[in-house]
Formats: sequence, C-alpha cells, structure tokens
Amino acid sequence: MADYTESSFIDKLSGLAQFNDAISPDLYQKLDVRRGLRYQDGRGVLVGLTKIGDVVGYEMVDGVKTAIPGRLMYRGYNIEDLIKDAEAHDEFGFEQTVYLLLFGELPTHDQLEEFKFFLGSRRTLPENFMEDMIMKAPSSDIMNKLARGVLSSYSYDKDPENRSVANNMRQCIELIARFPTLVAYAYQAKRRFYDMKSMYVHLPKPELSTAENLLRLIRSNKKYTKSEADILDLCLILHAEHGGGNNSSFSIHVISSADTDTYSAVGAAVGSLKGKRHGGANIQVMEMMDDIKEHVSDWTNETEVKEYLRKILRKEAFDHTGLIYGQGHAIYTISDPRARLIRDKAAVLAKEKGREEEFELFRLIEKLAPVVFREEKGEEKHICSNVDFYSGFVYSMLNIPRELYTPIFAIARIAGWSAHRIEEIVSGGRIYRPAYKNILQERRFVPIEERD
Repeated sequence: MADYTESSFIDKLSGLAQFNDAISPDLYQKLDVRRGLRYQDGRGVLVGLTKIGDVVGYEMVDGVKTAIPGRLMYRGYNIEDLIKDAEAHDEFGFEQTVYLLLFGELPTHDQLEEFKFFLGSRRTLPENFMEDMIMKAPSSDIMNKLARGVLSSYSYDKDPENRSVANNMRQCIELIARFPTLVAYAYQAKRRFYDMKSMYVHLPKPELSTAENLLRLIRSNKKYTKSEADILDLCLILHAEHGGGNNSSFSIHVISSADTDTYSAVGAAVGSLKGKRHGGANIQVMEMMDDIKEHVSDWTNETEVKEYLRKILRKEAFDHTGLIYGQGHAIYTISDPRARLIRDKAAVLAKEKGREEEFELFRLIEKLAPVVFREEKGEEKHICSNVDFYSGFVYSMLNIPRELYTPIFAIARIAGWSAHRIEEIVSGGRIYRPAYKNILQERRFVPIEERD
C-alpha cells in the first residue's frame, strides 16, 4: 500500500466525495425542487397541521406575500399576553407555558401548582447517572453531552418502549424537568475536565422554578437575584415553541413518525438545535459582535459600522460565510416579537450593568443591517433582527457562560418538542417520506480488475 497519513487519506477521499456529490444549483430551479422545503418567495412548503404554535410574519393579499409585524402564538394565545400575565402576578411563567403547550389549555391555579410540584419532583437525575453517564465521558460541547444524556435516559426508564400517549407524556415531562440538571452537570464536568477549573455539583430544589434552578446549579455559590431569574424566565417562555416547521421541531415530527421511542426523537432534536443555522446562532452573534468591536474603532460612527457590515456580507470579514448573524428570519419580516421583548429587557439590564455603549452598538447594527442587505443584494426584501440577536447579549449580562447559550434554548424548547411529539403520536400515523429525484443515470458496472 502507498504511504499515507490519516489526514491525507481522509482529505483525498473527501475531495472525491465533494466532486461526485456536487449538484449544480441551476438544476434545483430547473426541476422545481423546493430546497429547504421552501418556495422561491421563502414560504415553507405545507407538510403538516398543528394546534400547538403559530408563527405569523406575513399574509397573502391577492396572491402576494405581504409583510406584517410578527406575532407568536402558543395554542392560540399571543405570547405577549402570557408574559404580561406572568409580570402582572409577579410569577415565573415558564411552567404555565409548558402546561399550556402540553395540554392545550391554560391551567387553573390548583392545576398549575400540582403540575409544578410534579415537575419539581422529577428534577433530580436517576441514581448514579451523574457518575456513569456524565463524569465518565465529559464533552467539550454541552449540546452533544445533552443529546447523550437524553439517549442514556432510555437505560434508566423501566418502560422505555411503551408508545402509549400516557407513557410518552410521562417521559416528556421527566425530560422537561431534568433538562436544566443535565445541562448544569454537563457544564460542571466540562469545567473540570476541559477548563481545568473547580466543579460544583449542587442538587436541584423541587420548590424552585426552572429558571431559578438553572442559575442555582451553574453557580458555585448557588446565588442569584429575583431580577436575574425573571429575565431568564422570560427568555425560556420566548424560546419554548416556534411552530412545527422550525428545524428541530420538524425533526421531532419526522423521527416520531417512524414510531421510535421518545429518547431517540428528542436526542435528534437536540442535534438539530445545536446547528449554527438554528439554535447555535446565538453564540455566532456574540462571536460576530466580538469581531465587530475589535475592528470598528468608533462604535457610534454609522458609516464605519455600516462598511464593516458590508464586508461581512461580502464574505470579506468575520467567518467569511456572508451572514450577519441575528438578522433575518424565514417567516418574520418586519419584526420578530421575541427580539423586541428581549431587546426591551436588554435595555434595562444594560443600564444596570453599565453596558449601555455596547447595547447602542447592537441597536445601530439592527438599524443598519437591513439597509446594507438591500444595497448589496439589490432586493426590497424586508429583514429584521431575530431572537438570537439579543438573547446572547442578555445572557452575557447575567454572567452566564457562552457555552450555555444554546443549551438554554434547549431547556426551553423541550416543551415545544414534547408537545409536537405527542401531537404526532395522536394525529400523525404516517411516516414522513418526501421525494428526492436521482439525477445520475444508470452506469455499467466495471469489474475491479478493469478499473483505472
């Protein structure tokens, strides 16, 4: 055999695969393929029905897609009303949101208290789980560790293959309760084995909310303020659900339609959310902002900021992808209601933390990015800041480590995922099987001794 290193061997085969797998973008249009399950105007291809969430960013007027201010609905209720209710009663609202998403109705006071008690009683991980499933195989990435934790939970379930609605609901609620603990412990193991820092393992407290427990578990002194927990609770509510068409929730529907177990379906959704084009975008925003702050000398100079954004869009700066992270959305056009709500909190928090100058830079980018996009792309397409643009900034002001930004998204979205899994079990009944058109003609097989 020829001499080779592992890297050169893989590089050679990867180059071969890239050559043979390349497909001309023109073919997609010629054959009318809905890339990304989207029409040319950006609308998603209708593949299912749901009662869980609705994402509204446009309406069709005389057959024309018309942009409108964004709205986010959970089970028919406007997300802003859920948040106003939590603030009016000075209560954490995420648990009520979970109840609504899972069961389809707003709970009474007694129903909510009973549900919160059940959640609290399930926050602790199974016996020896921390030692065997987290400590013995730590990960540098918390999302990968979370996915493994979900899949490992199968082994600790006495009835993992029971597909009844009741058993699936039990499994989903237990995962919702345990996600903060799984994330916090995975983070502590990462600190110990990858960052060479002290590890602090605290037990969750059943009487605390999801937001309070997470803050308590990730901090060495277990301390947090009511204000910090309130803001984190708001973020959890806003991230809990976003319709059946977002990539991770669609993954739940697809995997569940194959009639597999809860842990396999949720593990796949975690993998989806990790992606930089999905939940991982909040970290990309902060890395992009680090780059902008480093290369823009005057954060208040509109011309300088605008020209650097232009470089990013032209793939001449930052990560050379041509993406201004946190800007634009598949459905929202004029505004993302989640971004607006988080931005309002970010303004207050920035004043408290002495980071007003940084906040104004965010605001300036939010103002200029659509202008640069129109100038560079030559389109009148509306784009707006999405939820990822401000969420990472808020987490940074809460002194939450950057590697936990996307896992926090998962802690919230497991509520929506669970609701979509139950919906697929109840109303689906048919495995997803979209079509892919093969564009390679049949070839004559060549025996190995005749190959060049």
